[in-house]
Amino acid sequence: MPRDPRCEPTTTPGSEAEVGWLDPTPFLRGTAWLDGNRPVRADPDDLERLPWDIAERAALPIGVRVEFTAAPGTRAVRLRYRAAVPGPDDPLAGLRHCFALWSGTRLVGEACAAPASEATVTLPLPPGGGVFTVHLPEGQAPVPLALRAIGGALSPAPAQPRWLVHGDSITEGWWSTRPAHSWPATAGRLLGLDTVNLGYAGGARGELPLAEHLARLPGEVITLAFGTNCWSTVPATADWLYATVRAFVGLVRRGHPDTPLMIVSPVLRPAAEHTRNALGATLTELRRAMERAGRDLAAEGDARLLVLPGRPLLGP
Repeated sequence: MPRDPRCEPTTTPGSEAEVGWLDPTPFLRGTAWLDGNRPVRADPDDLERLPWDIAERAALPIGVRVEFTAAPGTRAVRLRYRAAVPGPDDPLAGLRHCFALWSGTRLVGEACAAPASEATVTLPLPPGGGVFTVHLPEGQAPVPLALRAIGGALSPAPAQPRWLVHGDSITEGWWSTRPAHSWPATAGRLLGLDTVNLGYAGGARGELPLAEHLARLPGEVITLAFGTNCWSTVPATADWLYATVRAFVGLVRRGHPDTPLMIVSPVLRPAAEHTRNALGATLTELRRAMERAGRDLAAEGDARLLVLPGRPLLGP
C-alpha cells in the first residue's frame, strides 16, 4: 500500500525525556459511556433492549478523542492503546491505522501503525505548546490505556459544552475519509463543542430505548438527525414516523426538559424521494412527517426545539 505522505513514523525522539504514564480518562472527549476502560456509545447496562446491529455499532468508539494541553517545549505525545487486530479476510484489514493530531481546525499530522493487541504511537508536536486533539482510528476500536509527554508536560484540555448527536450512518461518518472529517466532528470543531457521536450506520430508526439513553446523558445541546433508514432498512409509514418522533423527543425531554434540541430531517436520497417503500411511503412523505412532528411539538410549547429541513442541505 502506498505510504500516506501525511503520516509520520511512530518512533519517538530518543533524546527527549519522558514523564510518567498518565491515566487517559481525564483526557477523553466525545465519550458517552465507559464499559470498564472501553469507550462505548450505548449504555452497557441496557444493551439487551437494543437491536443487535445498534449494539454492534455502539462498540466502536466513533468520535472519541484524546484532548490535551501541551506545555511549551513538549516535543511529542505518546499514546499507549489496545486495538482489535483484523484477520486477513477482514474488510478493515486494508485500512490505514492512523492517529490524527489536530490543533483547532488544522490537521497537524498523522502517525500510522499496524493494529496490535497493545502498542504505542508517538505524535510529534509543534513548538510552543497549545491545545491539541488526537482522533483515533475507529475501525479497530482502539482503547486508550495511557499517555505521556516527551520533553514536557500534558494536562487535560479545557472542557467544552457537550453536544449529543444522534443519527444514522451519515452522522456516524460512514463515508468520511477520516474520523475527523465527519460532519459532527467538523461542526463541533467550528462551534467549540465536545461532540458525542451517537450515529449508528444502518440504525437510528426511532429506537425508543436510545431516547432513554440520551435522556440519561449529560449534554448542553442535542441534535436528532435520523429517518432515512425508516424508508429502507425497517420500513415505516408517515403516520408511524410522526408518532415515533413525538415519542422519541418526549423521552429525551424527561432528562433534558430545557436543553436546546434540533431535529434534522433526512437529507436528499434521490432513489428514495418518490419511490414507495414496502409500506407505501416515499422518503419525501417521511421527511414531511418528521418535520411536522417537530413543528407541532414546538407549537405545543417546546420553546427550545428547532426543525432543520434536511432536503435542501445536499444537492444532487
